[in-house]
Amino acid sequence: MRTVILLFISNTFMTFAWYGHLKYQNVAMWKVILISWGIAFFEYCFMVPANRFGEQAGFSGFQLKTIQEVVTLTVFSLFAIFYLKEPFRWNYLVSFAFIMGAVYFMFKK
Repeated sequence: MRTVILLFISNTFMTFAWYGHLKYQNVAMWKVILISWGIAFFEYCFMVPANRFGEQAGFSGFQLKTIQEVVTLTVFSLFAIFYLKEPFRWNYLVSFAFIMGAVYFMFKK
């Protein structure tokens, strides 16, 4: 559980680092890059321990990456809807369902 919580925090920082600037098209690119790098520093402060704790808890690298991708899509979906004000379409939901199928097989013994 600690791993998943840290991944959610980490992904929140990274989503803002990668996509937060889209609402500020008038800011110079070099400033956006520097700000994004600053935000990404905090992402790493949560991501590295999340992966370390996850590995110590018995997750494989493949499983950690799969968890990471599901968390990333969840955080980004909320970000796109509430921050970027983009609509959530039915085909996004279908594609996420297929990804959850992949998660099922990743953790199947």
